[in-house]
Amino acid sequence: MMVARFGFQPHGRSPVVIRLLAVLLLLAAVAPAAPAAGADAHHVDFSLPDVTGQVHRLSDHRGKWVVVNFWATWCGPCMVEIPELMRFHERHKDHDAIVIGVNFEEIETPALEVFIAEMGIDYLVVRAGDTPILPFEPLKGLPSTFFVDPHGELVASHVGPVTGAAIEDFLAREALRGTEGAASPDAVPEDPSVDPKTVAAQ
Repeated sequence: MMVARFGFQPHGRSPVVIRLLAVLLLLAAVAPAAPAAGADAHHVDFSLPDVTGQVHRLSDHRGKWVVVNFWATWCGPCMVEIPELMRFHERHKDHDAIVIGVNFEEIETPALEVFIAEMGIDYLVVRAGDTPILPFEPLKGLPSTFFVDPHGELVASHVGPVTGAAIEDFLAREALRGTEGAASPDAVPEDPSVDPKTVAAQ
């Protein structure tokens, strides 16, 4: 599993300290366990509800790339990014990739429904619960985008806004790479349209 080298301080959920402690406790609990025979430790999954309460599993979308985007309604860079994700999703949803938005904040469901409608978000939006979503958490900031390949492996991530063009460039290079190697930490290039002040190098 590779992650991009961009990040800033997490501030997406409250209380952050309690959530981080929960992540550490979960990691401590699962760290000693050995994977079962034939299991792939890099395969990731989650089950999260949408605004209607229907639960969706990440693994339901095996066979396609899944762009998992953590966001919040108060996050300015997220608002810039959402239209890009919508256009990418529309272009790719019927053949090779989809977007799943993970709303990462404390917000009443009716308010979130109104926000989704006003923004015209047409990809699946699910809600993060009280239990940390491993291995995606702890987040380094919002928005955070993770790239899960068609086999269910988390291969790259990026902190800060991304564009549809940057995602498509990454997927094209991964297609050329095939199964010869894992994604590099810089697999998702820094978009020249992103304000460098909002994306800090590690």
